[in-house]
Amino acid sequence: MSKPLSFSAFVMNTASHIIHGLWRDKEGHQLNFNDVELWVSLAQKLEAGGFDAIFFADVIGLYGNHQGGWEYHARNGLQIPSNDPMVLLSALAVNTKHIGLAFTAAPLQEHPFNFARRVSTLDHISKGRIAWNIVTSSLENAFRNFGYDELVSHDDRYQWADEYVDVLYKLWEGSWEEDALLQDRESGIHADPQKIHKINHVSERYKVEGPHLVSPSPQRTPVLFQAGSSAAGRNFAARHAEAVFIVSPDPDNARKLIDQTRSLAVQYGRDPNDIRFYQGLSFVIGETEEEAQQKEIELEQKIDFDMMIAHMAGGIGIDLGNVSLDTPLENVKTEGVQSTFQWLKQSTQGRTPTVRDLAKLRSRNSRIVGTPETIANQLELWQEAGVDGVNVINATIPGSYEEFISSVMPVLRKRGLAREQQVQPETLRSKLFGKDRLSKRHPSAKYRGAFTQPNVTPQ
Repeated sequence: MSKPLSFSAFVMNTASHIIHGLWRDKEGHQLNFNDVELWVSLAQKLEAGGFDAIFFADVIGLYGNHQGGWEYHARNGLQIPSNDPMVLLSALAVNTKHIGLAFTAAPLQEHPFNFARRVSTLDHISKGRIAWNIVTSSLENAFRNFGYDELVSHDDRYQWADEYVDVLYKLWEGSWEEDALLQDRESGIHADPQKIHKINHVSERYKVEGPHLVSPSPQRTPVLFQAGSSAAGRNFAARHAEAVFIVSPDPDNARKLIDQTRSLAVQYGRDPNDIRFYQGLSFVIGETEEEAQQKEIELEQKIDFDMMIAHMAGGIGIDLGNVSLDTPLENVKTEGVQSTFQWLKQSTQGRTPTVRDLAKLRSRNSRIVGTPETIANQLELWQEAGVDGVNVINATIPGSYEEFISSVMPVLRKRGLAREQQVQPETLRSKLFGKDRLSKRHPSAKYRGAFTQPNVTPQ
């Protein structure tokens, strides 16, 4: 029997997320993304179906221009409108019991003191099921929305993220001792101030006195996700991430990326198994191979490939809206998502990638087509490459997940590739790692007990 894979649903609180154009399909109920009941119902179905988490992507700005401007995105629903996933998680938390709730946010969008407070509150509400996908944001418009004249350079954004999480670790892990909250009615003492500590953080971008205003939540620090395969991204993941979201073109390239990141983790004093890797995959499922292939043809007819180009190219700051699909992309440099070009080069096996390849990257190269048995065979290959879980990309909501749960999950369970449905509630970290709190090898652990001495500020 194989070790069970972990499954999360990759979604976004918008009409068109990854596989574009399907909001126009009659089964594309993601068109109703403003309706909280759509998401509550989906989260409950995922929970009952054995998914470990629902993983919300997010943006805080428009993608780069397409066909000369930003109007294209609004006209086609390309991640605009887009709602705040952190607010939505509150509703999902009180309507589910087991499923992990992951959201995406960047240091750019909120001061760390208030962010720490909101996350701890969510972790309390959910009884320890919150995860944070740490991103640095690569959109020019996002930075202009928050008062910057231009996009901060790629590596500087990761240095910023290092500083940001350092503040958070001090608040989440160091500000309150475990037994500080007494709530003793007889003595009248609610919390022991000697066990609550100001952090007095001072760094290049932040000055935070503290203390953290929220008592320790079930996980203290949320489960930490990260995505990005650039050198700076891999190093950041090796230092901080507990789970890494990858979109490798095939198992061989996934193995290389995973091995590199695990090796880096060891260099930073962590165990290679401190990090889980989730491959992004979509599925076209048929009772026979012929049916699956026919369903893929029908899907291809529904996908808006111009939107796919607008999404991928706009994310790296170039406008490809008025060029031929066969235009080479070599020698294009941008401060955007550099890992996109690495994925393209891998997927084209040394051939110069083109605009057409860019359009296919997220829709075809991460797609598995076949019967449930074929899909299980392919997932075994991904697992052998070191993948611990799958971030399931949808074409339609809820249809893509309903079909996966009803058709594929039973086959995976028979092979030991998927866990049985959960019975007892537990924290997300406990589900993934067998414990509620971060490992002592994680950089946050140095702040546990670090503020107990007066006038001592750890560096």
